[in-house]
Amino acid sequence: MEKMNKLLYEASLEGNVTVLQILLQKDPLCLDKLTLNQLHDMPLHIASMLGHTDFVKEILTRKPKLSMECDSQRRLPLHIASAKGHVDIVKLLLLVNPEACSARDRDGMNPLHLAAVRGHCEVVREVVRARPHVARAMVQQETVLHLCVKHNQFEALKLLIEIVGDHEFVNTKDADENNILHLAVADKQIETVNFLQLNTTIEVNASNINGETPMDILAQGTRDTKDQQIIRCLTRAGAKTESLFEQNPSKIGFDNTKYHNKPHIKKDSKNNDDWLDKKRNTLMVVASLIATMAFQAGTNPPSGVWQEDSTVDPPHKAGTSVMVSNHPNLYHTFLVCNTVGFVSTLSIILLLISGLPFLRHRVFLWVLMVIMWIATTSMSITYSVSIWVLTPKPEAQPFKNVVNGIMLVWIGLMTLLVAGHAFNLMEIFHKSPVAKKKVALSPVIIQHT
Repeated sequence: MEKMNKLLYEASLEGNVTVLQILLQKDPLCLDKLTLNQLHDMPLHIASMLGHTDFVKEILTRKPKLSMECDSQRRLPLHIASAKGHVDIVKLLLLVNPEACSARDRDGMNPLHLAAVRGHCEVVREVVRARPHVARAMVQQETVLHLCVKHNQFEALKLLIEIVGDHEFVNTKDADENNILHLAVADKQIETVNFLQLNTTIEVNASNINGETPMDILAQGTRDTKDQQIIRCLTRAGAKTESLFEQNPSKIGFDNTKYHNKPHIKKDSKNNDDWLDKKRNTLMVVASLIATMAFQAGTNPPSGVWQEDSTVDPPHKAGTSVMVSNHPNLYHTFLVCNTVGFVSTLSIILLLISGLPFLRHRVFLWVLMVIMWIATTSMSITYSVSIWVLTPKPEAQPFKNVVNGIMLVWIGLMTLLVAGHAFNLMEIFHKSPVAKKKVALSPVIIQHT
């Protein structure tokens, strides 16, 4: 028996398939007996470690259940092949039993963890493809991404994020509530920090158990030439610091305000542009609708047009408005208000599509809004006149009282709006010298940086 075991051991070291076949012909249970009697130096584990693909294939063909046998460290052959990066053997083992991906060794690590910390990207790809959920398994409250950063395996980290990189997975925290950005910044892995900031939804302002953000972690380290690159990367992503930079910004040799003001300026500028774009789009839509209504009302006035000529009272011609003959004063009011609304909205449309640069300023946008208020007021008067003309006289008096009340409310609302926006304009003009002063100082700040 000892001789048989020795021959199996030597065959597994050499990957000698012929010897294995001869031994199995003599005793088909020799592999089972060896596995039963010892927990180390098992042929399948040895061949998986040394990369003897044909030898592993021969064993799996005859004894596929041996793929789930553990050694003294509770490692399966898949653990060993993954740690060594033998992709072909990993594929064979996964084909026999893909559930081996979830098995953990004595340290709590599954085959994916072992492959990732050693940077075997092809093995990582095969294991995740076989069982994607194993990527979320944690060992000692750390994800496989934490392990990649700790062992500086950027390519494996990149691959895992590309395959499984949802928001929750990327932002999972360890026992100290550090996300992977905390660890990358602490180890000053510039490539990893850049990748996380540009290609993931990593939370750059997440706090760990001590309330420290990644920027705070950077402030605690020694001064290094890599610091400035990491600072620029983090500030582009809107990173903040809780307290350490404000207390001692010179600790890592940079002015906190110099780096933290610029992102906010860009962010405020972007928000301002978004607000202006939304307002312009809204004005364009509303102006187009009002212009359409005004044109329709002007070409087809209330009560319609006369269908034929007549010399009797009131005299009229075919195609002229009935309203101008029956209600001349109201018709003039209707025509003036409708024309004001039509011309106002056409002016807004023309200005918006002209693309003039000064229209991107808030003041000119507010001017367009004032014109829109005039247009809407004119159209409301046009509507009131139209309903008044179309309503029979006995029922007109109650309607007149209602219209008067509505008009008073409308005038009050417009007064409040005009007053509010006038106050805003005054406040902006009042603050403009300060803004100009900041703009004048900005070249000095930029030159200093």
